[in-house]
Amino acid sequence: MPEANDLSAWDFSLSDDRIARYPLPQRDASRLMCLPLAGNATSHHAFRDLPQLLRQGDLLVANDTRVMNSRLILRRPTGGRVELLVLSREDGKVHALAKPARRLRTGGTLERDGRAVFTIAREAVDGVVVLTPHCDVDALLVEHGAVPLPPYLGRAEEPADRVRYQTVYAGPSGAAAAPTAGLHFTDEVLEKLSQTGIGWATVTLHVGLGTFRPLREEDLASATLHQERYSVPADTVEAIRETRSRGGRVIAVGTTTVRTLEAAAGGGGLPQAGSGDTDLFLRPPRALGTVDGLITNFHLPKSSLLMLVSCLCGRERLLSAYAEAHDKGYRFFSYGDSMLLI
Repeated sequence: MPEANDLSAWDFSLSDDRIARYPLPQRDASRLMCLPLAGNATSHHAFRDLPQLLRQGDLLVANDTRVMNSRLILRRPTGGRVELLVLSREDGKVHALAKPARRLRTGGTLERDGRAVFTIAREAVDGVVVLTPHCDVDALLVEHGAVPLPPYLGRAEEPADRVRYQTVYAGPSGAAAAPTAGLHFTDEVLEKLSQTGIGWATVTLHVGLGTFRPLREEDLASATLHQERYSVPADTVEAIRETRSRGGRVIAVGTTTVRTLEAAAGGGGLPQAGSGDTDLFLRPPRALGTVDGLITNFHLPKSSLLMLVSCLCGRERLLSAYAEAHDKGYRFFSYGDSMLLI
């Protein structure tokens, strides 16, 4: 049996037909497996049943980042095709994952319709280039960018993805991938949660390179991941404090929310309001001090997200639940079904 700090310990078998390549017609029709943290047996529901599975006084905290149309096809002056995935913008520069990156040299340009839109300010490091823009980047992405669907979907963007690869409560733009646990929520589910007395608060973490890059053995050794920018509003901190004071539970919507709260807490139980960057790598045996439960999707084998979820329930129990979900026909990954650990 491999040790939990070996990447092979986080592998599992998955049939190709379990990968959800398209969303269901209705967001809240996805299935929801409930995995009780007390050790009781799993139960199976539809996502629209979520309000009945929580308690009055609980608080849901979600990541409200908005996905950019961040996939761009550009050309080098010689005509060579370059695909960019825009990750972030810092100090007037654009950071992007480039493919292919090997021919991109400092001082070279990338063009759209024969016009230079970027100059290469720094050659690729692990595939990521730094670019100086010569255009309105927001306008470029709106007009020419594509939805950054995960590679494992094995298909190009379709018109419906512009809506479905975005949460209904998306706010500040800046993510290179969707916080997929939130894709199941509808306005109707949010209204029912409110009527049931379940609170709602948000944080922002702009999902970046870590979603697209496979986890490597060196990541396990360094115990850090690619940095992502986050923000925690003062109102959210106060909502968490009030929920704890009256004995309610704080339940994160998605692993990116957990990462944000844990980074903002700095090892303590209550996050601090403000913004920052985090390269936090959450994995066993670390305990999660900021949340009492989690809503999440079914993640890729050997992924940091799988490790984060296991901080709540343990590796063996999580992999056992995944095997059960596989046998019962659950749909995996970004457009797939969901879990509630509570």
